[in-house]
Amino acid sequence: MAIISHKFHDIKTKFHAVSTYRTGRYSVYHICLKYHISKASLMRWNKAFDGTIESLKEKSRRPHTPHPSIHTETEISKILSLIKRNSNIGLTELYTKLRQQIGYSRHYCSLYRVLIRLGYYVNKSKIRKKYKPKKYHTPEKLGEKFQIDVKYVPTECKADPRDDNRYYQYTAIDEASRQRFMYIYKERSSYSSVDFLRKAIAFFGYVPRIIQTDNGLEFRHFGETNRIHPFDLGCQKLGIIHKTIKPRTPRHNGKVERSHRTDNERFYSNLKFYSYEDLQNQMKRYVYRSNRIGMTPLKFKTPIEKRNELMESNMVNCLCFV
Repeated sequence: MAIISHKFHDIKTKFHAVSTYRTGRYSVYHICLKYHISKASLMRWNKAFDGTIESLKEKSRRPHTPHPSIHTETEISKILSLIKRNSNIGLTELYTKLRQQIGYSRHYCSLYRVLIRLGYYVNKSKIRKKYKPKKYHTPEKLGEKFQIDVKYVPTECKADPRDDNRYYQYTAIDEASRQRFMYIYKERSSYSSVDFLRKAIAFFGYVPRIIQTDNGLEFRHFGETNRIHPFDLGCQKLGIIHKTIKPRTPRHNGKVERSHRTDNERFYSNLKFYSYEDLQNQMKRYVYRSNRIGMTPLKFKTPIEKRNELMESNMVNCLCFV
């Protein structure tokens, strides 16, 4: 039937599958196809089912009796004793001592397996350490730093199925005020990036000191080259420092990345557009709305309120106003 799944099924899936089977109105094939299960699993659950959902809970698969060839308590205690007295002992030396002292007759690999179960010979280099985020200094002054990124516009939002174009949302966010500017393009290219830079500066009304992006081809060249990327050239003409994050670490551009998730929840989850112009108009209204919603990092102030507060307090560090 080729519907076998190797994952543990949810107990509710088991309950509904068996209940449907016991009605007798559906074939086994239909039930397996609907719930993505195998016939063997359905028959096994049906045998254990007594009408309650608790009867379908996973039971322990531990053997009731130990294996006849399992290491004895004497052997285990001797192994632990030798390791305790000789902390740097190797596997071969340990095996030799066991054979000489207690007449250990098991296979060499059997000793290795029991040591693994006891917690020895763990390759610590393969243990992935939990990532501890480093403290990030968020600029406190307006215009000190922008984060810019690009995301795909979901194809599910297209109302016209004949529209084969892909659309891209460019986003710029001021780190201090969290004010954002978004614009939709039909292509993800260096030309779009330079054009977006001009539009973003016109929208914010000032030129930032630093712009931070990822390593996409729309922002920088791939590999070593003497050519200057058009986006770098546009930043140089305005006196902006262009910084790129470490490759494959989007968390370093976390503010704009997090804002994209918010866009999916607030905007794209309910969006239907009929043309590029319609999408652009809806995005324009969303930009106005999103900058007037309170944010937790700003203590529930809106980005517009935060911007006005910084300007009134003279907390500004931009290159110039336009």
